[in-house]
Amino acid sequence: MFDKLLAAQQKAEEIKKRLDTISVFGEVENGAIKITATANKAITGVSINETFLENADKEELEELLLTAINKALANAEEVSATEMQASAADMLGGLGGMFGQ
Repeated sequence: MFDKLLAAQQKAEEIKKRLDTISVFGEVENGAIKITATANKAITGVSINETFLENADKEELEELLLTAINKALANAEEVSATEMQASAADMLGGLGGMFGQ
């Protein structure tokens, strides 16, 4: 029983490590601002087009940064959910023997 729980826990750790290697992006204004994050929702990069930055005011920049960050995090959540669903059947299938099934 504990072996199967340990295996499920190890599988979850493997998924988390794999999500750290997947990059997702959030962009606004045709790439004028681009946010890079991992599928574990860690922001790893911010890119702002120089021309856009020269012409943007502070309020516009803040608003667009928030939008780009939220897009990146939404993409990360989508990838994470897909990865978890893909492996959930494996993890739950392995736990089925614990309950006499």
